[in-house]
Amino acid sequence: MPFPVLADLIAVTHVAFIAYVVAGGFLAWRWPRTIGLHLLAVAWGFGTILIGFDCPLTYAENWARIRGGVAPLPEAGFIDHYLTGVLYPDSALGAVQLLAAATVLVSWAGYLRLSHRQRRLSSGAA
Repeated sequence: MPFPVLADLIAVTHVAFIAYVVAGGFLAWRWPRTIGLHLLAVAWGFGTILIGFDCPLTYAENWARIRGGVAPLPEAGFIDHYLTGVLYPDSALGAVQLLAAATVLVSWAGYLRLSHRQRRLSSGAA
């Protein structure tokens, strides 16, 4: 497989991971056992933004891009290159981050509510 194609596949995987970080908690409403995986994904995703963890997907994409003769991502990283200024203006970054965090919290609140309801139903309480 040519390296630029691999880099593109990694970028698509990266977008899917970001989507899962933001909205994956809603999957736990249907499949409750996935909440642990979502907690880990959120910890990692928000850690890359708040703490500055290096993202292995960014590293992998850069590796493939360089081997394919394509310039690596800019130092600012994946989100700044592909999303900020493309899907939303630079000036909206804070609002987008707040919306992403709020979406995660709403998904978790819904999960907890459904989980509580299931426990009540299984214990015989109505």
